[in-house]
Amino acid sequence: MAYRMDGKSVIVTGAANGIGLAVARRFVRAGASVVMADREEEKLKREVEAIEGEGHPGHATPFYGDVSEKLAMTNLMAATIDASERIDVLVNAARILVAADPLEADDDRFEEVLAQNVTTTFRLSRLAARRMIGEADAGRVDGAIINVGSVYARRAPPSLLAYSVACAAIEQLTRGLAVALASHGIRVNAIAIGSIPGRSVTEAFAGVDDLPRTFARATPLGRTGQPQEAAEAALFLASPGASFITGEVLTVDGGRLLRDPIEPRPDT
Repeated sequence: MAYRMDGKSVIVTGAANGIGLAVARRFVRAGASVVMADREEEKLKREVEAIEGEGHPGHATPFYGDVSEKLAMTNLMAATIDASERIDVLVNAARILVAADPLEADDDRFEEVLAQNVTTTFRLSRLAARRMIGEADAGRVDGAIINVGSVYARRAPPSLLAYSVACAAIEQLTRGLAVALASHGIRVNAIAIGSIPGRSVTEAFAGVDDLPRTFARATPLGRTGQPQEAAEAALFLASPGASFITGEVLTVDGGRLLRDPIEPRPDT
């Protein structure tokens, strides 16, 4: 089903690259007014211009800033209200991934991964929820918050310890906020991405030869996913089609979590 978001006001973070960019483009195609937030100013400018030039029914607006900083968060909310008078959907797609030996990893880098992926997600969600509630004409909101995480929340590769801990925290944050905001009519869900090699994943796995083929071999569907496929999941969770879904983690990984790397040899 092709879900429509005509007239909806949407914020997407991490929108200059990868999954965040695909999500922003998909919402614009569906008719939404999307504020695309990222700290890569020139890249974001080019992507917004490209989206606007594609003739979609929605509209894209750039917001330049580091949304892990409190002032930038506040300015992002204000810019969205100025552009559309309200906030309907927040997609927390900005994330960082660092590969390191857990016994040698720098404490500051560990804390940075948690702060960027978890604390920033929490603060942005709280600010957006307050705006959704405050701007509502009636006492109940029709809002959605979608957090982008990873299948590494349920895997434990030592070199990705900080990232896997952060992704597990995002899933629990999603559940907790879903309960806290349900009475206001705000749904909170997450997407666990797997086998979709965006920029952060590609950089972290830079030493792996032929990364797409490696991921494909580990994925039951036999291929890597595309950012657009994650974007479709985000659109669904924000749409009326998911109106009775909250606190859930939708896994978009081609079945990768289902595969055990150690299998018995079948009888011959």
